[in-house]
Amino acid sequence: MGESKTIGTYKGTLRPLNGKGVAGVRADKTISPAKDRVTTTGKTFSKAAGNVTESSTFSKPAETIARPPETEVSFAQPPSRPVVEPVISATHFTPISNDTWLARNGHNLTFAGIFLFTLVLYFRPYELIPALSGFQSIALIIAVATLLVFLPTQFTLEGNFTALPIEVKCALFVTAWALLTIPLAKNPGLAWATFNDTFIKVVLMFIVMVNTLRTKKRITALMWLGIGVGLMLSWQAVDLYQRGEFKTDGYRVSVDFGGMFGNPNDMSIHLVIFIPIAVALGAAAKSWLMKAVFFASAAIMTAGSFVTQSRGAFLGMIAVAAVLVWKFGRRQRFKTTLIACVAGIITILLAPGNYGLRVLSIFIPSLDPVGSSDQRTELLMRSIVVTLRNPLGIGIGNFEIVGTHNLGTHNAFTQVSSELGWLAFAAYMIFLLSPIRKLDLMERQLFAKDDNSWLYYLSIGVQASIAGYFVSSFFSSVAYNWYVYYPVAFAIGLRRIYQLENESGMSEHPNAVIRTDLEAQPA
Repeated sequence: MGESKTIGTYKGTLRPLNGKGVAGVRADKTISPAKDRVTTTGKTFSKAAGNVTESSTFSKPAETIARPPETEVSFAQPPSRPVVEPVISATHFTPISNDTWLARNGHNLTFAGIFLFTLVLYFRPYELIPALSGFQSIALIIAVATLLVFLPTQFTLEGNFTALPIEVKCALFVTAWALLTIPLAKNPGLAWATFNDTFIKVVLMFIVMVNTLRTKKRITALMWLGIGVGLMLSWQAVDLYQRGEFKTDGYRVSVDFGGMFGNPNDMSIHLVIFIPIAVALGAAAKSWLMKAVFFASAAIMTAGSFVTQSRGAFLGMIAVAAVLVWKFGRRQRFKTTLIACVAGIITILLAPGNYGLRVLSIFIPSLDPVGSSDQRTELLMRSIVVTLRNPLGIGIGNFEIVGTHNLGTHNAFTQVSSELGWLAFAAYMIFLLSPIRKLDLMERQLFAKDDNSWLYYLSIGVQASIAGYFVSSFFSSVAYNWYVYYPVAFAIGLRRIYQLENESGMSEHPNAVIRTDLEAQPA
């Protein structure tokens, strides 16, 4: 054999092509200048020197690679081997929770009930239409009818009374704890009134939504209702501002609407929740007309939030903007963050009235003309002291008994911790954080697949929605009210649809090899 000069060495693993062929064959090849030969060199380890030495060299025609006799492989005609299934990344199919969902639709009549209930809850037709003023119990009637339809339907479909994702478990725990601690409350009558008038209805309708929101159409239908009432409230608020009618503190607008929207701070929380959802629906829309509609809706609701001059809403919108910019601008985060900061500064400078001073009063309490900032600080410190002294709570709705000037905590977190105790507070925090964490994982998986479907955009929008509530509710006692239960139900519905779609995709590759590489994806 003539002397050969080594040009280069290739080391690698032969991978399947298109999911078929030979897998896992390793060869160390040395290429000779002779065009018709490929030399393969076997190597051994010397125990004494601890290095690699050549043991033998042999040549074959270029169409084959020489191996020891038992592993000779031809490039031209690979030997017949069992077909190897494609390697499927766990980024695509890793379950985002341990929840078990049945791929069944159903609950059509139940969804009709929850839709009508939400319509009445939001728009309060007995206030808008004088002829319906005698039907103030219509929401309760629809809720009872919806439950009567839901319970037998759910048991027939799935053999249980509710699915039990972690959020439902937390809500049920807080509910049970609130009920069990009523006899221990400082005022059991007040505790029962708070539990019975609002909280139990909120939890029951939340459970109905969790089990009913099984399709895109159902989720987006309730989202449209939330955006619709947000537009109505914002339009009224802007109109009142333009007419100079300031009914709150002499410089803040307050719409003529009762229920959960009667207070400008509480109304602005609803706007903060649905602004990012409108943006997400606009980003996901196929039609430019629908994109314009949703983006314009987000702008109008932002204007409505501004004229309420709610400081909690301002901070909530900062949180919403941060999530949207960070998620949607993933590929160019520095550029999108810079643009968002500039746009935010310009928006504040152009905001109506003394909005800038109102915002600055968050950090400089002396700028607050009515001194509400000092009062809120006093209530916050008082609620923290009550929390530390009462691990079991003082009873749902009972803080006003021990609070200054018979006021509530003006903070949803200390509202739960002081009235229901430490365990309920932990459950409440899990209830808020779990959907954000799981939607984040879902969104990163979709991003890794370059899947810009409606699920991707809405997963970001709902994350921003819950984050906005998380911040805004630090300034309002709204833990037992409807606000956050809708976006959390949306989050569970999106998760359900995504998991069922993934399980369907996995069933097409039952023998697939799963590779876990989620940690390598962008955060």
